[in-house]
Amino acid sequence: MNQNLPYLRPDRVEKLEAALAERILVLDGAMGTMLQRHELDEAGYRGERFAHGCDAGHAHEHAGENADAGGCERDLKGDNDLLSLTHPEIIHDIHAAYLDAGADFVETNTFNSTSISQADYALQHLVPELNRNGARLARAACDEVERKTPDRPRFAIGVLGPTSRTASLSPDVNNPGFRNVDFDELESAYADATRGLIEGGVDIVMVETIFDTLNAKAALSGIARVFDERGGRLPVMISGTITDRSGRTLSGQTAEAFWYSVAHARPLSVGLNCALGAKDLRQHIEALARVADCAVSAHPNAGLPNALGGYDETPEEMAKTLGEFARDGLLNIVGGCCGTTPEHIAAIAEAVRNVAPRELAAAARAA
Repeated sequence: MNQNLPYLRPDRVEKLEAALAERILVLDGAMGTMLQRHELDEAGYRGERFAHGCDAGHAHEHAGENADAGGCERDLKGDNDLLSLTHPEIIHDIHAAYLDAGADFVETNTFNSTSISQADYALQHLVPELNRNGARLARAACDEVERKTPDRPRFAIGVLGPTSRTASLSPDVNNPGFRNVDFDELESAYADATRGLIEGGVDIVMVETIFDTLNAKAALSGIARVFDERGGRLPVMISGTITDRSGRTLSGQTAEAFWYSVAHARPLSVGLNCALGAKDLRQHIEALARVADCAVSAHPNAGLPNALGGYDETPEEMAKTLGEFARDGLLNIVGGCCGTTPEHIAAIAEAVRNVAPRELAAAARAA
């Protein structure tokens, strides 16, 4: 990634770096957890725009094609990213709730807004719009709060999720050499999503919930391509996921190995999210804090999932554990993933309020 490119929004980067130097910054919590509270059915996901099949703006593109094309017949329930188009008020209100709870960052509702993931719903044509609108909603929520407290900037993070395919592993146990996606496809999909996020006004781009580092490297390559096209860059955050108590990503890396695989991108931060609760994540955050020459982030789940797939760790329990992370000098950025709510984020924000951020390594200060 070309570090010689100027920042696209230097004033925002200056504010971000000043805030990171001053205190531990707080990420938002789970978008999906909050959306589940609305109990939307198929009609709810479709909204008015998709109520009668294809959205009117693209119906002509599917003339003569099969009935599945463009979301005409496939079920859309579960495509949370689509709600940025069909129910933007819900997404805005979730962002606002997290900001009111004390978040410095809100993440765009774009976890699955790549052509690869949207192919599950035959909605690949919406990728540019999903990313632009997801970014605009996060940007608007941040701007509204920041106008009230101009001394405390809020930042919109453009999220790039892992996609529904993996470049390192075969989806067919009987054919370990088979791949259903390649590096070039992933890079192109991530580049398309990044363009939309930048057009929508994000401050930062984050590749998150990385279980396959090859996917992440394709994402970083796609991001770099877009930065080169624009002649400018944004800060990049990278967050992997340790998939279970083995202490490794799905593609087999330890936290240290993961860092060394992505350090070439010179990210603003590296961290871990999802899969584990805070207590089980600690040793892996400690490992990153020892080796990373950038900020370190953690946004774990509210504990491990229970038998019903829910999350039981209370805001107080989670805040106590993450407060210990902070006091032990492990964190620069902290928040929540699956199962977390504005109540969790408020408790976490309070737990780290007066704790100094992790001191960056000498290599980072000299950069």
